[in-house]
Amino acid sequence: MAVADKFKGIIDFLTSGFDREDSIYDEFMDDEQNYPVRDNLALEPNYTQETTKTPNNKVAQISNYRGYEVMVCEPRSYEDSISIVKHLKERKTVVLNLQLLDREQSLRIVDFLCGATHALSGSQQKIGDSVFIFTPVNVALSAESQKSKFIRDALWNQPQA
Repeated sequence: MAVADKFKGIIDFLTSGFDREDSIYDEFMDDEQNYPVRDNLALEPNYTQETTKTPNNKVAQISNYRGYEVMVCEPRSYEDSISIVKHLKERKTVVLNLQLLDREQSLRIVDFLCGATHALSGSQQKIGDSVFIFTPVNVALSAESQKSKFIRDALWNQPQA
């Protein structure tokens, strides 16, 4: 009988987690109201959806939207080009004025910024003597060609009859 008692003790130990008085079982029993079962088959759940009325506000608010920002930078050395690239990465347009630098440093900065702008899928354009504009990918940069300037000036500067 000692073997039978030990065997019964092991079975009682293994099945003790399935008692109806167990708190885990009670949690599942509470869900029976939401998930009915008939003949051990799950039926459609009994739950209701509450519809919330949304206001007819058709304007979406963007909390951190600052619009398009243009930074005017006048670097004093080549090391300043790192901060200019950070502005481009933050999707800011950069107007670069290189009048304070010598030709060699100006070329190095322009080369570096052109590479960074290209890597960020942006655009660059020379807009004057020692003045350049670098735009991020979200800003379209267009320039008027010399031919279109000539046609425009020819049309507008005609003598009046």
